[in-house]
Amino acid sequence: GMYEAVNEVYKVLIPIHEANRDAKKLSTIHGKLQEAFSKIVHQDGKRMFGTYFRVGFYGTKFGDLDEQEFVYKEPAITKLAEISHRLEGFYGERFGEDVVEVIKDSNPVDKCKLDPNKAYIQITYVEPYFDTYEMKDRITYFDKNYNLRRFMYCTPFTLDGRAHGELHEQFKRKTILTTSHAFPYIKTRVNVTHKEEIILTPIEVAIEDMQKKTQELAFATHQDPADPKMLQMVLQGSVGTTVNQGPLEVAQVFLSEIPSDPKLFRHHNKLRLCFKDFTKRCEDALRKNKSLIGPDQKEYQRELERNYHRLKEALQPLINRKIPQLYKAVLPVTCHRDSFSRMSLRKMDL
Repeated sequence: GMYEAVNEVYKVLIPIHEANRDAKKLSTIHGKLQEAFSKIVHQDGKRMFGTYFRVGFYGTKFGDLDEQEFVYKEPAITKLAEISHRLEGFYGERFGEDVVEVIKDSNPVDKCKLDPNKAYIQITYVEPYFDTYEMKDRITYFDKNYNLRRFMYCTPFTLDGRAHGELHEQFKRKTILTTSHAFPYIKTRVNVTHKEEIILTPIEVAIEDMQKKTQELAFATHQDPADPKMLQMVLQGSVGTTVNQGPLEVAQVFLSEIPSDPKLFRHHNKLRLCFKDFTKRCEDALRKNKSLIGPDQKEYQRELERNYHRLKEALQPLINRKIPQLYKAVLPVTCHRDSFSRMSLRKMDL
């Protein structure tokens, strides 16, 4: 299904056949190219590439594989349970079913707590990871699924050891893995050569969650062709009565007071701006939904609008208050340059 790669291969062959004046082969190649580009156009959004998993092996029974980590590329829509069952069965045949054990969580493995007579496998679903600057070039679905070397998985945790807690105590660990070769590769298993961890504080977790909700709203609103069911599902998850507590609770927990720690000022301000963008996107989505619905859904639309206005009203005092320290006074300072007297603006240190 990687039709874009066909063009790259033929870029090498076309000059050769042109030099040989081989019109017959050139005709065949251009026919193949037309076919490939037509499939790209007609199957846009319908193609599905691989699903990726991080697999770690722990225990002396694995020999050289002990403490090694790999990224496995599996066929599209492979569930975690499927690969888990397959690997457990494969190594169970080699070492004995009672010897092989699958570690159910994604937390760092402490070898001291493992039974030395057992073979442990830890399997985690991972997603391709890109830096912000990379996304400028990785525009299409193919771009985001080709030449992949970095993958990421997230592990929620709290400081007292629980995985999940209240909003103000919910941390997140992002683990970024780099493989020795890029996918797609001739092998479906490539070893991990580098690992990096990023810890997100509760307010950073909230920022990421709100950015994700906003992106989902924007995507559903501007989807072409429009998908009313998807749009309504995302809207319901954003302004529906049953989940109003979601975004509103995040705002009440993190924006009700200006943080005492100056290090959190910028995070506080970023979350405030996230909510401004979120409410704007909700408004756009409601307007789009209104243009798509039939007469039978007008009451549902009115209910969504009422919920949105209630949410916006509750958020208003929280998202309109700015942190004064981030907006220092800007005063005009007179400076003389050549024969002209000009005014320039400079930040005044308070």
